[in-house]
Amino acid sequence: MKKYIILALLTLLMSSCAEQITTRLAQYPKIYEEKPLTIAVMPPINQTNFVEAKDYFYTTLYTPLCEKGYYVYSPMMTMEMFQSESAYDAEQFINADLSQFRNVLGADAAMFTIIKSWKRYKLGGSITAGVEYILRSTKTGETLYHREGLVSVDTSVSSGSGGLLGALLDLAATAIVTSATDKVVAGRKCTTFVLSDMPEGRYGTKYDNDQKLPAGKSYVKATVK
Repeated sequence: MKKYIILALLTLLMSSCAEQITTRLAQYPKIYEEKPLTIAVMPPINQTNFVEAKDYFYTTLYTPLCEKGYYVYSPMMTMEMFQSESAYDAEQFINADLSQFRNVLGADAAMFTIIKSWKRYKLGGSITAGVEYILRSTKTGETLYHREGLVSVDTSVSSGSGGLLGALLDLAATAIVTSATDKVVAGRKCTTFVLSDMPEGRYGTKYDNDQKLPAGKSYVKATVK
């Protein structure tokens, strides 16, 4: 009897997992319909107590999006415009009309990010960031891409020395490395990981040929080096 119960549970588990696997075309159909070329990176919405997270994270978004094959307006170049137009507080625009960014910049889409958590663990050796990514069309206002991640950047050090002295040395080295790890590097690794299943833009090597590739879950947790 137990054998049949186990088999039934395994079958149910396998079918459940199969249902979670979907293609990028099925997960993000609108990004394939609109085929955005240019993206404006909006100033992050910071929901943490780490006041500097907004400015640090803002600069991390440019490179990962470029590597996905999109033309991205430099955050440093658009910063002044956003501030002069009172657009530095992206909360005002995340659910609003984005046509002005299309008319002024020529952007096809705007990338919004919401920083939900940012913690540094010196003893454990990690920097953990919880960020939600929302790509909206400046033409239709539709959400083209949406994914959230809780990513820990592992900064632990292991010398392999062994023993109590080795453990203490590793602990001290981990604390130093964690403190020295650039916040921009940690943010960029988080963005790169979460956006890994984002369909590629026109300058990507897999542009318009990645529809059948698997899409990730809408919420992902991971530890990266």
